[in-house]
Amino acid sequence: MLTALFSGYNAWSMWFLQFVVGVVFIVHGWPKLKHTARALKSGGTVHGLVEVVGGLALWFSYHVRAVGLAFSLIMLGAIYFKVFKWKIPFVAHDKAGWELDLTLLAVSVWFLTR
Repeated sequence: MLTALFSGYNAWSMWFLQFVVGVVFIVHGWPKLKHTARALKSGGTVHGLVEVVGGLALWFSYHVRAVGLAFSLIMLGAIYFKVFKWKIPFVAHDKAGWELDLTLLAVSVWFLTR
């Protein structure tokens, strides 16, 4: 009964998920844009730009699968660094753990495969 009640909202719920994930990536990517010019000069990464543009693309449902792929790669890198390089636990009280990164990876994989 509940399935029938809410099945008409599938498109809205997917857009809401895209909007919220887009907000998270935009908020985390925006400060990195300040460093994009310097990163380009040094041959560094521009993933801040990818996060902001990808977040906006999710808002407008534009190339959602491609954004899912890009965000999945970014989150795999973030998890790798937190777990293996920086030895940060899953949940840390004094710094950001990698629980949010894992959640964002799962949602990004969902966008990629839907």
